Formats: sequence, structure tokens, C-alpha cells
Amino acid sequence: MDLADRIALVRRHTDELITEAELTAAFEANARPRVYIGFEPSGRLTVGHLVCARKMRDLQEAGCELTVFLADWHAWINGKLGGSLPRIQAAGEYMHRAFVALGVDDASARWRWANELTGNSAYWSRVIQVAKGTSLARTRRAMTILGRGEAEADLDTAKLFYPSMQVADIFELPVEIAYAGRDQRRAHILARETAHAEGWPVPVALHTPLISSLKGGARMDPAADGADGKMSKSDPTSAILIPSTRDEIAERIRGAFCPPKEVEANPIIELARHVVLPWEGTISIERPAKYGGTLAFTDAAVFEQTYKDGGIHPMDLKASVTASLDRIMAPARAYFEAYPEALRAMDVPA
Repeated sequence: MDLADRIALVRRHTDELITEAELTAAFEANARPRVYIGFEPSGRLTVGHLVCARKMRDLQEAGCELTVFLADWHAWINGKLGGSLPRIQAAGEYMHRAFVALGVDDASARWRWANELTGNSAYWSRVIQVAKGTSLARTRRAMTILGRGEAEADLDTAKLFYPSMQVADIFELPVEIAYAGRDQRRAHILARETAHAEGWPVPVALHTPLISSLKGGARMDPAADGADGKMSKSDPTSAILIPSTRDEIAERIRGAFCPPKEVEANPIIELARHVVLPWEGTISIERPAKYGGTLAFTDAAVFEQTYKDGGIHPMDLKASVTASLDRIMAPARAYFEAYPEALRAMDVPA
């Protein structure tokens, strides 16, 4: 695979790359540039994580050295799973297994835990160095990376450590490319600003789209980089968990917000564009011949325009997305049917 093809593989189905020139330089300087994505282990993955899983596979196929960072201390700070480190770490083990079941190459990935860094005084020195170069106001603006607003009244002091820790993680691992969903953009921008100020290597920032809550009806807040309004496991009616049965997927999709001819803030359109198309290469809308027969799209813009024009009925779209998600999720479902203890260990209800 030549350099242009590797860059194209990294870039495809992304929202933002900062910057392409830096990404090209990273590949030119290193046959296997290092990239990381971090997750707070906080329970079951949702179908929104299928966006990340597909991009993780793309990055591996492009020849990157992938690090998956299981941020147990960060989840503890953020009060996830009742603040229980054992449950958080069980959730991290589940995430590891789930991503491997979804096709992430276990053998070529590095799976790192935050607790591996927090036991090192050099890490805390880095955290303090980042914090000393960051104003309190700037830290508060970055609180959206925790899924919290900067003005939350119940914000405890520990949460103020979080942005500086996330920035320090990038340099301590270390990596050339920081990848995440768009909700983590502020942390990556802060890392780039810190690198410029401190003379550290500047990480490339790569972001993929978020999937809206199935309840829909509201645009994700651009000021929060989309963190508000995204699919969340904390609201069972807003998400489809991994794994789910075909019937569970169908039930969630059936009740989802999907107005005819509207593509903005439509979670079913987003699932088709950002999950189905990247995973299957085609959005296929199966219809009886009397209703025009099957439609197949390999171009997201053409698909969305057809929906806007009324050429696709919402119920046909929902049936198509249900079938696709069932196929995509099947390997993870089979894995956890064979190894259910990974779900029980988190004590997270299905």
C-alpha cells in the first residue's frame, strides 16, 4: 500500500483531520506511526462505538501501531460505575473483548491502562506541567470531554485534574496521532497547544462523527463538540447496546426518531451514513418491486439527497439499518454468548 492509499484509509469517514500535512510527515518519518484512542470503561458499548471500531481497523490496515487506552482512573474520577475501580476495570476487560470481537486485531494492538501511568512520578510531573500552562478557565471549557458542562454546580475538584491528565496521556504513551470521536476535540486541541508551548512533538488530531440519541429531535451542540445529544448508554431508550439481539435492535430502531425527508439530527440517517456504509460498503434499501425495488447506495450524499426527496420511506430505512446492525454486531453477540462472564463482571444490566 503506497503512502497516498494509507493516508486515504486514515482519512475516510472522518469529520476532521488536524492536519493532513502533519499526518503525511508522520508516515514519512515512521513506517508505523503510533496512534491512540482512549475510552473510559463505564459499561456496555453502544452502536455509536461501531464508528470507532471501524476506524480502529482502518488505522491498523493503514499500518499504524494502535494503542487502545483503557482510562480506568479517568472513569473513577468521573464517577462512572459508582466510582468502583473493580467494576470499572471489569468494564475495561469487556471493552477489550468487544473490540477484538468486532475485528480489531488483538495481536498488533497495545492495550494500556491508565493505572500503568499513574504509578509513575514522571507522569504526574507531566500532568502538573500541563496544568501550569493551562488557565482554570481553559480547563473548565474542556470539561465537555467528560460529558459535563463547565458550569456544573456539583463539579468536584478531582474532575479538574482530568483535562491535564488526558493531555499528559498522549505524551507519556507516547503517540504521534490522537484519535477520538468529535466530543474529545477540546482535549486534542489543548494537547496541540501545550506541545507548541512546551516544544514537545505536536500530535496529529483525528476525529470521527458521533451518533445522536435515538430520541433525536435536537442538534448536537457544536459548542460542546457534539457531546450534548449523542447516544448514551445511561439512557436505555437512546441507545442500542453491544451485544444486542436482533429483536432488541429492531425494537430500538422501530421507536427511534426518523421523520420523513429530514436528515439533520436524524439518528437513523446517521447510523446508515456513519456505521452501515463504512462497515458494509453499501446502504441497501430492500423494497418490494411494486414500491420500486431495492435501492443501493455507495455515496452518502446521494443517499441523503434521495431521502430528502422522499425516495426512501422511513420504515424501509429502519428495516435496512436493523438488518445491517444485526449483521455487524453478530460476531460480538456470538462472543459474549460464549463468554457471558465478561458482562456479569461489570454488574451492568442489559
